Amino acid sequence: MLSSQGNNAIIYLTYIFLLATGLLLAFRFSQANTFLSSNGTQRGFPLALNFIASAMGCGILTTYTEISNIAGLHGLLVYTICGAIPILGFAAVGPIIRRKCPDGFILTEWVRQRFGIVTALYLSFFTCLTMFLFMIGELSAIRAAIETLTGLNALAAVIVEVVVTSIYTSIGGFRVSFITDNFQGAFVLVLVVVCIIGMATNIDIDTSKIGPSGLLKGNKLGWQLVYILFVAIVTNDCFMAGFWLRTFASKSNKDLWIGCSIASFVTFTICSLVGVPGMLAVWTGDLTVGDENGYNALFILLAKMPNWIIAFVLIFAISLSTCTFDSLQSAMVSTISNDLFRNKLHLNYIRVLVVLIIVPIIVLAIKVADDILQIYLIADLVSAAIIPSVFLGLSDTLFYFLRGFDVMCGGLGALLGVFIFGTVYYGSAKEGGKLLLVWNGIYNSADWGPFGAFVIAPFGGILITFAAAAIRITFAYLLCKSSNRPFTALDRPEYVEPEQQLNVFNESYGSVDDITKKNTNDP
Repeated sequence: MLSSQGNNAIIYLTYIFLLATGLLLAFRFSQANTFLSSNGTQRGFPLALNFIASAMGCGILTTYTEISNIAGLHGLLVYTICGAIPILGFAAVGPIIRRKCPDGFILTEWVRQRFGIVTALYLSFFTCLTMFLFMIGELSAIRAAIETLTGLNALAAVIVEVVVTSIYTSIGGFRVSFITDNFQGAFVLVLVVVCIIGMATNIDIDTSKIGPSGLLKGNKLGWQLVYILFVAIVTNDCFMAGFWLRTFASKSNKDLWIGCSIASFVTFTICSLVGVPGMLAVWTGDLTVGDENGYNALFILLAKMPNWIIAFVLIFAISLSTCTFDSLQSAMVSTISNDLFRNKLHLNYIRVLVVLIIVPIIVLAIKVADDILQIYLIADLVSAAIIPSVFLGLSDTLFYFLRGFDVMCGGLGALLGVFIFGTVYYGSAKEGGKLLLVWNGIYNSADWGPFGAFVIAPFGGILITFAAAAIRITFAYLLCKSSNRPFTALDRPEYVEPEQQLNVFNESYGSVDDITKKNTNDP
């Protein structure tokens, strides 16, 4: 390790550089109309860098190595593929959402339009909860990375990071976050290249351990994770408002496809490479298969390398975490401003909001966030229960009869269903509660509880949604029949495209420009 003075110099000079860069960008590009969103402004390649950055935080340095140490190449590839494919989902679904809700910039705005304000607030709560958990996870990840690489107590560094991001994000908003993510995308590429070179030249693999380790063979856990991780990541990405902000920021659908395609491929490649140390550490004799320190495999191997490589990784880990954190920060503020205050708050109040939401996050990150993966898994299970029933509303032909009541019953009922399943499966209500929090993780192939939870969450939620709709429609029918009122619960709503709405308005009242000219002198 470097000396404590050297490590402190690297850490805080990096934060000073990031603060100076963020402030420069904020004063250069900050505008009131791009503080919360930047719709229709970005081409394919910048979008790709942003999606890459949004998909990766400092947590990738531990989560992917942990799975490769437990489930080998099979588990690692399942994780990386399941993490990369959902990015393409934004290119597929994004244009539909944008067409239905052209003035929005996050998913909850379409939900408000389709299901009403109560359902939008319901989804907004879980969206903010997910980002809240991810922000805690990100601070926990950078704290663990700094302490492992330097041996220092990283509490001060974590506090400095949130202060830095709060300062320049409160000034520049989403626009600055978008630009810093371009740097972050480049940081990740450079970090991977340097680590590959460093490991190729500084570690010795005992080839006799490769075969007996079994890490290159298929395994039961790897097959279980095909379903669990795909459902978890696909649904969880829908809760990440940062992805939707970038989806709406695309200049065209073509740019969105280009950005998502590049990001999906690069994310798969980088995360696969980042996870390889979990296996390499076994073959060098530093760890065993399924070691409790498997998540630290990358840092254990880095300890064998020259100090300049350790310093380099430290700088880029801090940069990676800072850029990820400011993206989550700006996305949460945009969501709260849109969903609770309908974007009517004065900009200065929004800036105060940026700072206020950080206080509970940093307290929890310091006090209770010991297991980063645990945090992510809780968010994954919640999203698997909530999101599927919401997306049924995208169909205007098959599921037009669904209402917000049905969707909320489906999501909350699915979470209750997971608890009931856990209680029955384990024979204990306490264990059922632990399953709801994914307390025992998902990396135990002998325990089918987590697999069952991730089956019940989405499919149970959909079934409960339809059951709630049937009960609601039946009740409405009986009520209408008893009061001799017309039954309209199954009437198909007439959906008018935004362009058609504008044409109808122009035909009835004239164009906006004509109205403005006509009423210029009207007191």
